[in-house]
Order: sequence, then structure tokens, then C-alpha cells
Amino acid sequence: MKQITLAKFAARALFNGGRNYQCGHFSFAERHQHSGGFGSFHWRWMSTMPDIKKDQQHSEEEEKKNEVVNNNSNNVVVSSYWGITRRKVVREDGTEWPWNCFMPWDTYHSDVSIDVTKHHVPKSFADKFAYRTVKFLRVFSDLYFKERYGCHAMMLETIAGVPGMVGGMLLHFKSLRKFEHSGGWIKALLEEAENERMHLMTMVELVKPSWHERLLVIVAQGVFFNAFFVFYLIWPKAAHRFVGYLEEEALISYTQHLKAIESGKVENVPAPAIAIDYWRLPKDATLKDVITVIRADEAHHRDVNHFASDIHHQGKQLKEAPAPIGYH
Repeated sequence: MKQITLAKFAARALFNGGRNYQCGHFSFAERHQHSGGFGSFHWRWMSTMPDIKKDQQHSEEEEKKNEVVNNNSNNVVVSSYWGITRRKVVREDGTEWPWNCFMPWDTYHSDVSIDVTKHHVPKSFADKFAYRTVKFLRVFSDLYFKERYGCHAMMLETIAGVPGMVGGMLLHFKSLRKFEHSGGWIKALLEEAENERMHLMTMVELVKPSWHERLLVIVAQGVFFNAFFVFYLIWPKAAHRFVGYLEEEALISYTQHLKAIESGKVENVPAPAIAIDYWRLPKDATLKDVITVIRADEAHHRDVNHFASDIHHQGKQLKEAPAPIGYH
């Protein structure tokens, strides 16, 4: 009889959606304790349904809480496990700092009083090789860009940011291999590379490169990086002299750019916001101000690399002379 009664209750439960059924003065929940087998399994299955709903409801509440937290924190994603957050950074006037690529302590006033006309007269074979190589490459860039000063500057900066990174990287690895300090030259060269990159970020705001110019940048950077990497490994004193002469050509290009602005060939448009913050320029700064500070930076890079080459020419290593850190 017990088996027949249990079968009836089981059938009724299956056909009526798994509800609790009353049998006399006690429920099926109580009866299953005496029946075992299928009834016990069926009750356990039914008893999990409210827990699943509770879990779903709990997860939905957590999602809503997370959305509220994210909205309150200006849509900043916060990792509850790692705890990685960016602290609020403000300008000197109290307004929020808008840039993630550099911070207020990375900004500076460029020394525009630096002599931009200095030239290192090539003397040794390494000097002459570096000088003539740069002059040879200059011919192709002038033929391609002509008087498109903005595009020329953009291409120049994609190349100019390579030597500092290559030199800093190789000196970094050398320091790791030999367990020795670099005399600050790793930092000095990486500062140079970062400064050149900021020149590029500024020029991109002023000049919108076309697809074929972007393609040219990719090809030129790929070729130049690998060539300079080998060049620096084999002949560092010539490599630094090469960069010094490359910066001298950059000074010539930027001086021509300034003359074009002054003569009216190039419109003296307002300076991009990124340039105003990076060089601490006045709010009403113009393109002429931007080109002036970039030219001053290039003059500093010229001096640093000629200085590095002179150290090598004296038969010394860079670490034996203190590096000029902190200009940028």
C-alpha cells in the first residue's frame, strides 16, 4: 500500500508542476521521510528551486550595486581584488588633469634660449660617415615632403623617437649582464625617446596623416629600428654622432617651419591642448610657440648625443661621465 500511495503522490507532483501537496493533516514533505527512494530524490530536487531563485536575485542585486559604484566613480573600473585605481590628479589651479599619457610632474618649461645654430664639424672617419649618411637621407625626405612642413615634422618624429629607445634598451641589458650602473645614461636616453614621442603626439593633433603616410611611417620605422639596432651594437660612437647630426637637420627643418609661419605660408593656428599642458605654455599659445619649444628640445638632443659620441671617441664608456638627466 505504501508503494502505491507513494506512486500516486509522485505522479500528481510530476503532472502538477512540483507543488507541495497535503495528505490528511501532514504534507508530502513530512511523508517523504518515511518513503525513501524516489520520494526523497523528488523532494530534494524540489527543495533546490527556491535556492536557485535566491542566488539569481542575489547576483542581480550585486550587479545593480556595481553599476551604482561605477557610475558614482565616473565610470572608472575598480578591481576589488587587485585594488588598482588611479588617484585623482589635478592641475595647479585645481582642475582635473585630463591626460593619462603623462602627468603634471612630467611637464616642464623648455629652454628656448639654447643655441640652435651650433654645428659639430666632422673630424674623424666616424663623424664623416655619420654626417654624410644623414645628408644623404635628407635628400629623399625633402623630395617627398617639399614644403609640407607639418607632415615632414610628423615623419621626422616617428624616426627621432627610435635612437633613444634603442640606446637606452641596449644599455639597460648591458647593465643587467655586467651588474654595473649606467651613469644615468639609460634614463637620459629613455627621456629623449619619450620627449620625441610627445613631439609626435603633438604633431598628430595638428596634422591628420593620410593612409599612405601612415604606411610610410610603418615601413620607415621598421627599417630604421633594425638598422639602428645593429649600428649601435657595432659602432656606438658613430651611432650617437649620427643622431647628433640627425637632430641638427631637425633644427633646420623646424627653423624653416617657423619662417613659413612668420611669412604666412603656414597658418598660425592655436596650440593643441596637449602641447599647452606638456610644455606649460600660456592658454593662448599658437603653433609658432609649439614649434619653438620643439626646436629647443631638438637642440638639447643634439648636444646630448654629440656629448655621448665624444665620450666614446675618448676611449671611455658612457657610464664614466654623468648623463644630463632632468632636462625634460
